Amino acid sequence: MTRGGDEGSAAVHVTVAGQTALGEAPPMARDSIFRIASLAKPVVGVAAMLLIQDGALALADPVERWLPELAGRRVLRTLESPLDDTVPASRPLTVEDVLSFRFGFGTIMAPGRYPVADAEGALGLKTLTPPWPPATLTSAEWIAALGTLPLMDQPGERFRYNAGATVAGILIERVAGASLPEVLAKRVFEPLGMNDTGFQVPPGKLGRFTAMYRPGDYPGTENPDPGALTLFDPPGGWYAGPPRPAVA
Repeated sequence: MTRGGDEGSAAVHVTVAGQTALGEAPPMARDSIFRIASLAKPVVGVAAMLLIQDGALALADPVERWLPELAGRRVLRTLESPLDDTVPASRPLTVEDVLSFRFGFGTIMAPGRYPVADAEGALGLKTLTPPWPPATLTSAEWIAALGTLPLMDQPGERFRYNAGATVAGILIERVAGASLPEVLAKRVFEPLGMNDTGFQVPPGKLGRFTAMYRPGDYPGTENPDPGALTLFDPPGGWYAGPPRPAVA
């Protein structure tokens, strides 16, 4: 997701500095557009709570009503277990589990190799590794792939970052009957005047879009100098094309 520096009535003083890219690039402007990465998560949470306010779903509702791919969950006996060493989930996953990132799957904040992480990487879900390049799966493909994996924890047992946001985005799509970009535009961005926020930068705004760099020690980077910067995503890159549903 990307976010532009929209003029706001609450702004008292604004200072703009720097350039939109390294080298001979235009100077940064008040309305330059940036990738907001994980700040997309609270935005998705707002959209989900608006649907709850509408009565379209409730925090205690089992998500399998809309996401049958997540019914009948199995849970790894231990995080190090092979994928077939599981026990039944103690209960169905709920909307609250997903929104609170306690639905049993997400980032492993510990060193080492884990069979479930290797399997997630092979499926291309992009929730346990750096999110760039973005996942190339559709919503249906992503949630179906997740449904083939066991959970890491029992529902509600542990907070795990990241994966819950993508599940929440797909849940919103199923409940609302529209794509996540459409729901966010109608329910969040347009009412708040967030005119430059979305999952895609249209051609007419690419001139305001900044470049993205990665350090030399970023996973997959061959540059041996950890202090060096390499262009990772130019303005005409990943976010210039049709958006994918996965949430950062």
